[in-house]
Amino acid sequence: MKMRTLDPKTVATRDLHQFLLGSVAPRPIAFASTVDDDGNMNIAPYSFFNAFSSNPPILVFSSNRRVTNNTTKDTLHNIQKNKEVVINVVNYNIVRQMTLASIEYPSTVNEFEKAGLTAIPSDIVRPMRIKESPAQMECVVDEILTLGDQGGAGHLIICKVVKLHVAEKVIDEQNRIDPHKMDLMGRMGRAYYVRCSGPNVFPLFQPVTKIALGFDQLPPQIINSKVLTGNNIAQLAGLFEMPKEEDVLALKQNESIATLLDMDNRSLLLQNYAKQVLDLEGDAEKAMKVLLLDV
Repeated sequence: MKMRTLDPKTVATRDLHQFLLGSVAPRPIAFASTVDDDGNMNIAPYSFFNAFSSNPPILVFSSNRRVTNNTTKDTLHNIQKNKEVVINVVNYNIVRQMTLASIEYPSTVNEFEKAGLTAIPSDIVRPMRIKESPAQMECVVDEILTLGDQGGAGHLIICKVVKLHVAEKVIDEQNRIDPHKMDLMGRMGRAYYVRCSGPNVFPLFQPVTKIALGFDQLPPQIINSKVLTGNNIAQLAGLFEMPKEEDVLALKQNESIATLLDMDNRSLLLQNYAKQVLDLEGDAEKAMKVLLLDV
């Protein structure tokens, strides 16, 4: 594919910002609530955000300098003074309210009220939690790393979670969060968002402690297939061993497959059949047996 090459030293910050955000996406959203010394509450969303450790539980988000005028935000000012923050997650039900809270109101304006969200007390830290958020993490700030002094420069806010609140309704019978019930939102580039639920959310299992075949152990006709995608081939490469010959030959008893084997373009037909098995059934072992019939 044809590539465009960008040099951060010569590209305008506003343009580089958008290329970075469009490339590193989707990003989770930290809906950060803080409080100043006078008790004024503030909430603001940040998509430079992720979890970086579970023991200790560490979250990191960045409050960047504004590109337009190089100023910093109320969230950063409050955290610098008080070293406390609540990170609330953003699901589909409150995403529009989140956008209202992103408006640059004066520091004395209560964004909870502006966005129609409910402030509820935290157990340990001073900042309030957002009642409507399905997960709220009370944090103390361990460190703030300043990355620069120009517009667009970030301040990495390293937060230790001291209390986690999760809505019971999003927890499944395995005592884990159900992503479809959580219904989180992710941030893309510009004004684009993504909803993390529904058919585009799916499990992808690949054990990491057992050695898989890998691409290098697959027959050439699989690697060089014009039908199978890279993802399809990776499904096959994720198997731990090749099927036994007798199991492959047993497939000839399948009427549909036997018909394909009698046709002149059997290779193409078998590959298409295997692709359907991979895409619709997710059965890599069966697909591998089908493909090995053409060795």
